[in-house]
Amino acid sequence: MKDKLITLSKRIKAEMRDIERTADRVQCAWELANRSTDQKSYYLDSVALNLHSFYNGLERIFESIARQLDPVFPSSERWHRELLEQMTKDIPGVRPVVLSVKTAELLVSFLAFRHLVRGIYAFELKEDLLQNLVDLLTEVLSSIKQDLEGFCKLLFAAAEEDYY
Repeated sequence: MKDKLITLSKRIKAEMRDIERTADRVQCAWELANRSTDQKSYYLDSVALNLHSFYNGLERIFESIARQLDPVFPSSERWHRELLEQMTKDIPGVRPVVLSVKTAELLVSFLAFRHLVRGIYAFELKEDLLQNLVDLLTEVLSSIKQDLEGFCKLLFAAAEEDYY
């Protein structure tokens, strides 16, 4: 179990590096979109793609945690939302809370956007929706980093104690 917890923690940290890089790309593309008139729509497409990737990366982390530690993995049609909610729950004797309720609430907009992007053409996206998510990005990234760093510390501590 010790190796499993350490490996999971390392995967979370590696995925977070890619998520942070993706968030930087969102910010960069947003700035370029606001400076360009003739290429703006292409930069906005980049913003949308990277916002989609941002949440996908987080969901990969949540899936890894749930599949490796939790007794059940959500399987309903709403499994994406249920997985996010599951990360806010303490599972006694299995794992502590992964995300604060505040972080999960911030992520709901990104989850909804991810679903939206999968169902429409990029040119149909509204700039004000992108703006709202870009404006939230710094806060949500900070909150996620804090939650996941705390969770990883607990994984390492549990590995040392061979608690779980």
